[in-house]
Amino acid sequence: MTRGQSLLLGLGVFALGGLGYAGFRLAGFEASSAGIAAEAVLILGVVAWTASYLFRVVTGRMSFMEQRRQYRAAYDQQTTDSLQKQFDALSPADQEALLREIGQLTDDPGKQPAPSP
Repeated sequence: MTRGQSLLLGLGVFALGGLGYAGFRLAGFEASSAGIAAEAVLILGVVAWTASYLFRVVTGRMSFMEQRRQYRAAYDQQTTDSLQKQFDALSPADQEALLREIGQLTDDPGKQPAPSP
């Protein structure tokens, strides 16, 4: 959030307080009661917003973390697809040699490890 956005947010909260005060005055509250009621509503709103933020922090559901998870999943899928295409382009003998080199293939046909997804 930039400095300008922070100032606009502060002005918006200030304006909401004024609108709340005016609304309570129009509803028939006395001046002091309208001020207290408007302040109480704003404080409850800030407490609820803070609680929702803390909940997202604790559960790891913040927008940056979600974007990072989505990016990582897409990157992993793209990498897997690319490697699979390169592997499929190899000759069967080269595929076998590569699998033997990385330990995925043994000389004993009965001891073949399960293919990984």
